[in-house]
Amino acid sequence: MQPSPAAQPPHSGTFLVRDRIFGIGDDYWIDDEHGRHAFLVDGKALRLRETFELKDTEGRVLITIRKKMLALRDTMTIERDDEPLATIRRKRLSLLRNHYRVELADGTVLDVSGKILDREFAVEYEGELLADISRRWLTVRDTYAVKVVRDDADPALLIAVAVCVIRLAERERGVG
Repeated sequence: MQPSPAAQPPHSGTFLVRDRIFGIGDDYWIDDEHGRHAFLVDGKALRLRETFELKDTEGRVLITIRKKMLALRDTMTIERDDEPLATIRRKRLSLLRNHYRVELADGTVLDVSGKILDREFAVEYEGELLADISRRWLTVRDTYAVKVVRDDADPALLIAVAVCVIRLAERERGVG
């Protein structure tokens, strides 16, 4: 049975994500640019099971980041349906300190580069922009925008990638 059209997660657009997502511990909504709820961050899962869950508006888990993965200093893993979906690590052999590699389970590689700690960076596939992460134009404190620019991109995955890259950069710099 297919979910109703209203339950389908959005495919593109801009999503507002609260900063320091791993320290919140309460449920909160990631809204789209029109102020509509798009994804639910399950803070109870973070508190009780040491996981970060990103859910759709009907409560279905779309993405899981297990907190225990944070013990590996330079790598984080994103899961979907209890299966590995992506592995994120700082790119080796890069002159840029803020350059990360996202390897999807199917072998696809995404590049993330920019000013990660300033929340000004991009996610690309073979040089094509998939998402632009920025807080430049926002007036909401402690929030950044994930602008998904391709209709065929997976917003939940790109939001999770942004969260993981920020967390890795903060840990590397001793910020979080």
